[in-house]
Parts: sequence; structure tokens; C-alpha cells
Amino acid sequence: MKIHYDLKHVDEYLRQQVHVKSEDLEQQFGNIIKRISKFKRINSDTKILEVGTGTGWFPILCKKNGILCEGLEICPQFIEYAKTFGGKYGIEPDINLGNIEEADIGTSQYDIVIALSTFEHVEYWQKGIKNIFNALKPGGLLCFYSTNKFYPFSGEYHFPLYGWLPNKWRYRIRTFRKGGDIMKLGIDFNQFNHFQLKRFFKEVGFSNIYDQFEIIDSENVINPKLWKTIVLKMIKAFKPLRLVGLIFSSGTLFVCIK
Repeated sequence: MKIHYDLKHVDEYLRQQVHVKSEDLEQQFGNIIKRISKFKRINSDTKILEVGTGTGWFPILCKKNGILCEGLEICPQFIEYAKTFGGKYGIEPDINLGNIEEADIGTSQYDIVIALSTFEHVEYWQKGIKNIFNALKPGGLLCFYSTNKFYPFSGEYHFPLYGWLPNKWRYRIRTFRKGGDIMKLGIDFNQFNHFQLKRFFKEVGFSNIYDQFEIIDSENVINPKLWKTIVLKMIKAFKPLRLVGLIFSSGTLFVCIK
């Protein structure tokens, strides 16, 4: 993927985000930190990289909480927005412009890499994962969340069984509705499934791979509700339910240890 400037649909998205405040995201931020801390301690010396920062809220809240976090973002418009967003709170986020497929993010540089709702938009995603693996220190952690192909109602586009469609069909639907620029940035090139990703994480060389039902517990559920806690306990207790959950859940969530 190439870096593009002044994409209209990005401007449209950012206009919808202007009402969002940092305090609106603090609970989500806290839950992400809790999930990671279950596998790796985070302190002021921990070096974190977020791939695909979007509006920049995660690096901003990290800095606000004394956590060292750099960002890598392919869209210049998002980086400018993040600077403005952080400036409201006296924080300048450390976000670099680049494409995870090709960016030089070093070797054995980071304790933690976070990629949340990012890799569906990375055209050559395998290259990006290998780049992250090399950039992690021994024992480093990747926190990964992306699409799940078999979820009936994809968050990428509100169309029944959208993720089940062949890629060419999905691309045609999106370009028809949004125009050709969506293929420059914003299209979900990939719709993943749990087993495809787990297999690739193993091939790359991650020594331990944890799925969402090993990661999520009642202490770190985002937007916690009683019914979510009950369903989670049932899935953890019964292997057939767990398999169904992994196949049809709304997204793919992994913590991978190098």
C-alpha cells in the first residue's frame, strides 16, 4: 500500500470523531492494558508500538498515564488529527508516518506491539506480521485484533454476510458506495478467521499464542454487562461452545508471545 494524502472519505470519518473526548475512551484503554498485563507487566520502562493509530487516542492515553508508546500510521490525515486531539490535553503523540508492510521498525526494539482493527486494512498482511515479529524483543508480546470472516454482521460494512463474500465482490460493493479512493485506504482487503491467523502466527515463530477466551475474563470485558459475563463463563466451561465462539465471534483476538 502507498501513502495517500487528502482522501475525502477520511475527512468524512474524522468529522464524525470531533465530539469524542479522551475520557470517553479511558475505560476501553484500561481494559486493553488489563488484558495485556495478564501476560506481560507494563511499567514506565516498557516500550510499546501501536500499528495503525487512527485518531491517536491510544498513544495519547499512554502518554497521559506515563506509558511509553510510539505509533505507526499510514494516513497523514489521521496523524494531523491525532496531534490536534492530543493538543487539547497538552500531549503530543509520538506517531510516525509509514506502512507496516515496508516500514523500518527495527529489530528487537519493542516489548509490546499493538494492532487493533488494523490488519484487515493491510494488503500484504503477512509481510506486516513478519515485520512486527522481528521488531519484538525476545519474550515480546503482540496484541492483535481484527475481523472475523464468519461473523454474520461485519463491523466493516453493514451488509448481511458481508465477510463471507469473495474479495472481488466486497471490493465492488465498497467502491460503488464510496468511490475508488476506498481502495487507497479504508477497504478491508482481508477478512480473517481464527484458525488461519493462529496457523500463521505459529509459522512466523511465536512461541505462545492465546485466543480471546484465554485473554478475556470478567475483569477486562469491554462494555461489561451481566449477560456477557454469563456467556463468557459458559463458553470457557464447554469446549463445543468455545469452538463455535471462535468460528462466529465478532472479531479475532490474539495475544502472541515471541
